[in-house]
Amino acid sequence: MAAPTKKAFALRLDPALYAAIERMAAAELRSANAEIEVLLREALGRRGVSVKQSDAPKRGRPPKEEN
Repeated sequence: MAAPTKKAFALRLDPALYAAIERMAAAELRSANAEIEVLLREALGRRGVSVKQSDAPKRGRPPKEEN
């Protein structure tokens, strides 16, 4: 079964806004994309919209199978 993918789309931002997002992301050890997701979820939460986290594929090495 294919892993769920994220929706990709172009997002045009003011360069100063993007620079601020990059600084925040670096401080939180996140990518700019992940930081934008966090900011959007926080903004939606303040407006009373809850967005359930999608089931993401697990990362890393799969556990050893015991025989």
